[in-house]
Amino acid sequence: MFRRHTFAMFGLAAVGSTIASIVLAGSTVTVGRATPANQQVSFDRIDHSAWDALLKKYVDAQGQVAYQAWKKSAGDSQVLDAYINSLSRANTQTQASREAKLAFWINAYNAVTVKGILREYPTTSIRNHTAKVFGYNIWQDLMLTVGNSTYSLEDMEHKVLRKMGEPRVHFAIVCASYSCPRLLNEAYVAARLEEQLTINTRVFFANERNFRYDAQSQKFQLSSILSWFEGDFGSDQATRLKSIAPYLPTESAIGAARANSVSVSYLDYDWSLNDQKTSRR
Repeated sequence: MFRRHTFAMFGLAAVGSTIASIVLAGSTVTVGRATPANQQVSFDRIDHSAWDALLKKYVDAQGQVAYQAWKKSAGDSQVLDAYINSLSRANTQTQASREAKLAFWINAYNAVTVKGILREYPTTSIRNHTAKVFGYNIWQDLMLTVGNSTYSLEDMEHKVLRKMGEPRVHFAIVCASYSCPRLLNEAYVAARLEEQLTINTRVFFANERNFRYDAQSQKFQLSSILSWFEGDFGSDQATRLKSIAPYLPTESAIGAARANSVSVSYLDYDWSLNDQKTSRR
């Protein structure tokens, strides 16, 4: 989830139905396809049911993904590609509900991340594919065509989702790692977005990998996500703790957060792949 703070400044739209192609003499990969303006539609009209079916089939209740089985299924790989193609039909300038926009970009981020991991699989971590200087960086160089523009994963997160003023997106978009929020095994949809964000945020803080409270010493240990993106949760510790208080797992933790009566430190982040085939849970 430490999704880099620099942004890709290049990328060309793939033409036709090509799903993933190297489009620059380097490392950029574009998914989706260019869509004529007269075929573009509002975010409200994008259908996420194909993504929903894939998630139900390959993702368990803990958010672990059966990448091996998914990659072996040519049919379901094509379904994922077709879904990503459908995302390209969205017109970012057409009026749509805030909920539809949020659901779209959360699903887009997660689907492109899964596509990127399947492209590299077998692998042990997304960090194996994040070159710092030269070469392919999945966060910067895997580009999704939407309407008339292309968006890297960093663009989707920093230029779109974070600017929408909903900090709970940090508990919905997934970096394919154990310390990430779980990948919800259903698509986000406008009609249920509030419920889905609330549930996944509560699940996030119920996991001791992301939150620990020592009542005796009055200490919180929080996911590093709360450090990396602290400004999205408030301008000071008291405000940030109040913003997460409703989602904490116990009444004592909720009370301590609201009272700002704790010291805060941050947990190490486990970048191991959220792969069902491993024995870790």
